[in-house]
Amino acid sequence: MESKEQLLMELLGLTARSLTHLTASVTTMSFELLRSEDEVTRAAGRHMVDRMATISAGLDEHWRLIGELTGVHGPHEPIEPLKAIPLHMPPRLPSN
Repeated sequence: MESKEQLLMELLGLTARSLTHLTASVTTMSFELLRSEDEVTRAAGRHMVDRMATISAGLDEHWRLIGELTGVHGPHEPIEPLKAIPLHMPPRLPSN
């Protein structure tokens, strides 16, 4: 059985990887907002890109500390690319 310390290090790595994926996804969405013709939407996209850069810098520190704990720098495994999930529209309700 793995020690609690090993399990905690694995949990930290998995959490950091999930946060890294989430940050990348939100950043991608923010760049899509920048393509809008609406100025308010573009401003929101610019603001979110700035926020994501700050969060990403914090995640870099997480990875550095995880590397110090585990002796392995960077993710334990290559981060697999995200797969697009097809969006299906909900069924339309019949109108009365």
